[in-house]
Amino acid sequence: MQKKKLEILITNDDGYHSKGFKTAVEIFSKYGNVTAIAPRDSQSGKSASLTMDVPLWLKKIHEKTASNGNSIRIYSFTGAPVDCIKMAMNKFFDIKHLPDLLISGINHGSNASVAAVYSGTLGATKEGTIYGIPSIGLSINTHKVNANFAPVKKYIDVILKNFFACPPVPGTYLNINFPDIPVGKIKGIKFAESGNGMWLDELNSYKTPQGKEYFWTSGEFHDKDISKAGDHAIVEAGYIAITPHKVNNTDYEEIKRLLSKWKF
Repeated sequence: MQKKKLEILITNDDGYHSKGFKTAVEIFSKYGNVTAIAPRDSQSGKSASLTMDVPLWLKKIHEKTASNGNSIRIYSFTGAPVDCIKMAMNKFFDIKHLPDLLISGINHGSNASVAAVYSGTLGATKEGTIYGIPSIGLSINTHKVNANFAPVKKYIDVILKNFFACPPVPGTYLNINFPDIPVGKIKGIKFAESGNGMWLDELNSYKTPQGKEYFWTSGEFHDKDISKAGDHAIVEAGYIAITPHKVNNTDYEEIKRLLSKWKF
């Protein structure tokens, strides 16, 4: 019996024009048929936001067959990353015919530590997990437009082999962050917890020529991770960090503690 081809859904939050998105399409078209829907414009920092107040527009960028026979279809969409997943699930797939894999990325910039809270890349990954799609968010620790994705190309095969042999439990997705260093200097792959940190001085104040004040988002990362066990510290140390995230973020231990203290 002929082996069924994998159906792979790809999105990101940097936009369909980004090198990371194009690299993801190139990499994963080797493993199966690719349907790629990414925002028309950059949607970084949009987390799991939805577009509900304006019409959304889907545009086919191109459709072709790769040299290995796998199909590739690429679309841009005017919504946020989560909108892209909903579009894919309404137009190309459905709850009875899920993709075999969702890849969100490859993001330009780390999504380790608190960045995961704001990340449109991981917002899309979470949305895929809600649908029941095995989902991975991929990021590299640089915002360079022409980032070098050689580390992803080298290590993705072993990551996928393990992912399909032992996938995360339902309701869990993987947040994988790569260091921005030459392939030969990567020390290996580690599972890591989410790092403890926060952003400070996030809004810079400026004046227009007319003297009117406006603000521009910037900020400085404040590392609160004393143990250095967080994913951002693991990446800085030269390792690829894999952090499982759950859609259900209920703190069950805290429910027990509060129930024992609160009086109703």
